Amino acid sequence: MEKVKLNNGIEMPQIGLGTFMMKPNEAEDAVYNALKSGYRLIDTANAYQNERAVGRGIKKSGVPREEIFLESKLWPTVYTKETAVDEMLERLGTDYVDLLLIHQPAGDYIAGYKAMEKAYKEGKVKAIGLSNFEGEPLEEILKICEIKPTVIQVEAHPYYPQNELRQRTKKDDIHIQAWYPLGHGDRSLIEEPIFTKLANKYGKSNAQIILRWHIQEGNIIIPGSKNPEHIKENADIFDFELTDEDMNEIAKINKNKRYYIPNPELTASYAKMELNPELDV
Repeated sequence: MEKVKLNNGIEMPQIGLGTFMMKPNEAEDAVYNALKSGYRLIDTANAYQNERAVGRGIKKSGVPREEIFLESKLWPTVYTKETAVDEMLERLGTDYVDLLLIHQPAGDYIAGYKAMEKAYKEGKVKAIGLSNFEGEPLEEILKICEIKPTVIQVEAHPYYPQNELRQRTKKDDIHIQAWYPLGHGDRSLIEEPIFTKLANKYGKSNAQIILRWHIQEGNIIIPGSKNPEHIKENADIFDFELTDEDMNEIAKINKNKRYYIPNPELTASYAKMELNPELDV
């Protein structure tokens, strides 16, 4: 699997497993299957309430911890909690994470970012970044940060390729990591004629063509799946390359269409959305 070099010099796999909306037992099995299939990037978050299960899946796989790029996110309700990072590490069963993101631009996210910088200096975190930060909140972080974000995790797919954000982050060498890389499974996106045409051309599935497009765009991707065969198929995208003509054709289907529509009220509510620790078992 291909890797990208982050702006602090460490390398990160370009494709990994996302565990959003997975129950603990599902996350444990998916992580195990992904690592056994050759994945080396695993993404989770406090808010997914499956960090303990992710840790179990890693141990169960037998893959050495140092070979795995483990990523998690801090939820707004713990941005000002001094023990938030240590508690996360305890849940994951590790003494460091490779990448830690601040999950939402809600609550005291400046304090949250400063807490991540402190954890970075202490060696508990190898890289730090942002999730769902665009526009003004992104500019605010870039203005106050001592340690620059390495990654920004946002919705991105051929219907919403994040061209404007890509141009903004390019000068700071911040990599885009795409969630909903397949457009939340939208059949109208996956079955676009261009993807069917290219799937036939390369002997791949439509989904594999979309994931390959992400790779060539430079995105880091974390497609989520609980199906062992789909997990394998999602990563089987490194034995072919789309041409410039193919990429230009895909660019034409940009609809500027999001599947998750952020709004100030919803985002602000995250600062009061307490997590139930009893669910992360």
